[in-house]
Amino acid sequence: MIRKLALAALPAIALFAAPADARDIWTKPQAQKWYDAQPWLVGANYTPRTAINQLEMWQAESWDPKTIDQELGWAQAIGMNTMRVYLHNLLWENDPEGLKKRMDEFLTIASKHGIRPVFVLFDSCWDPNPVVGQQHPPIPGVHNSGWVQAPGAARLADKTQYDKLENYVKDIVGTFANDKRVLAWDVWNEPNNEGGGNYTPTPNKKALVAGLLTQVFDWAQSVDPVQPLTSGVWIGEHWDKPETLDAVEKVQLSRSDVNSFHDYNWPESFKRRANQMLSYGRPVICTEYMARGNGSTFDGDLPIAKKMNIGMINWGLVDGKTQTRLPWDSWKKPYTYDEPTVWFHEVFHADGTPYRKAETDLIRAMSAAPKGVVPAAEY
Repeated sequence: MIRKLALAALPAIALFAAPADARDIWTKPQAQKWYDAQPWLVGANYTPRTAINQLEMWQAESWDPKTIDQELGWAQAIGMNTMRVYLHNLLWENDPEGLKKRMDEFLTIASKHGIRPVFVLFDSCWDPNPVVGQQHPPIPGVHNSGWVQAPGAARLADKTQYDKLENYVKDIVGTFANDKRVLAWDVWNEPNNEGGGNYTPTPNKKALVAGLLTQVFDWAQSVDPVQPLTSGVWIGEHWDKPETLDAVEKVQLSRSDVNSFHDYNWPESFKRRANQMLSYGRPVICTEYMARGNGSTFDGDLPIAKKMNIGMINWGLVDGKTQTRLPWDSWKKPYTYDEPTVWFHEVFHADGTPYRKAETDLIRAMSAAPKGVVPAAEY
């Protein structure tokens, strides 16, 4: 019943269709053909342990290919085949050729380990005032204390600067548009997120993002990438009912070649949301999940996703400067005296030891089994 309602209501979203001069959104058969050619996708949102944010990961002075090679080797060993990796418009504005060179080097390293990344172009989470150059050290005891939004609040509000954002998207996506080492483009992470943390909210943010997000899809489509475009929904209870979606979500679900979503709740919530996403008749990837203290775990979600043929990308690979082993509430009560009872995110300690071996055994077993098959529990 849900499926019929959702598909019947799709024309309500068609108001946000791409302009005639852009690459069309993939048809559902095109999207399914692409997805059928992939392995069951499993991986992590990735920042090396030596970087506090996406700027520190990619800038020349802090670029750390040795650590990246080591950590992607750990991911390969447990069966992971993708990583979701954040870029930033300021990286391109400050050093476009250097950024593309380092992206190519990253792709070479990833390819050696059988990993094809999803690159994220923009992000609405955490610090709204990004600055290139040396980044501040982690705030003791605080989750993701240095992550920055892209574009920042000032750039988002200044439409006279949007040409720089356009050039960034077209150059980066265009440069790698035919590169089979790239799995997909996530054009904007949680675009309708107000920011989080203790930062001052950006005025009129959602309206500004809704208008810009449409253009970002246009710009990315205009360079005709062979990879799919997506942007994941993350809040709300009724994604299968277009009349309940906000302006940003309508763009996300009408312009994505392959749909994606986030869920950090109990397995029953994950299953309900996964079914809502599948109602659109497109392949689905969960691009963020796994917050142990919030009820979202590998044990609870991976078997469900494997049966439903939904790709899975958890938050965090190796404990490091992002400090995302700490929970979200550390912004209110920093963990400076005691560690949390359980790690919130991350799979490995900084030395490559699994946080919980049963989890890495599960990931490895799930990845090795054929699509749609959940292996007998031996982990």
